[in-house]
Amino acid sequence: QVQLVESGGGLVQAGGSLRLSCAASGRTVSSYAMGWFRQAPGKEREFVATMSRSGISTDYADSVKGRFAISRDNAKNTMYLIMDSLKPEDTAVYYCAAGYYSRRSNGYDFWGQGTQVTVSS
Repeated sequence: QVQLVESGGGLVQAGGSLRLSCAASGRTVSSYAMGWFRQAPGKEREFVATMSRSGISTDYADSVKGRFAISRDNAKNTMYLIMDSLKPEDTAVYYCAAGYYSRRSNGYDFWGQGTQVTVSS
C-alpha cells in the first residue's frame, strides 16, 4: 500500500498562490494515477484535478482550470498542486489521493489526511 501526507496549506489573500505537496511512502507515486479533491464545511467532497499514471493525461474541474496545475516529481516521490489566483471559494481542506484516473472520489483507493487552505477576501 501507499501512504500519503499533504502539506503546504495555509492562509493566503485572494489573488495569491500556494503549492500543496503530497508525499508518498510505501509505494511510488508513479505506480498510480493521482488526484486532488477538496471539501468545504457543510459541503461534499469535490474533484479538483487528476493526473494519469504516465503523467501524460490531466483533467481539471472547470472551477480551477487555468488557475491550478497538477504535477508529479517521481524522483522525490511527491505530487503537487500549484494554485494561482486563489479565490475565497477555494477555501477548503484539500486531499490528495492515489488510484485510478478519475473525477470520482470512489476511483481512488488511498487518501491523505488533508491540509487546510484558507483564502481571505
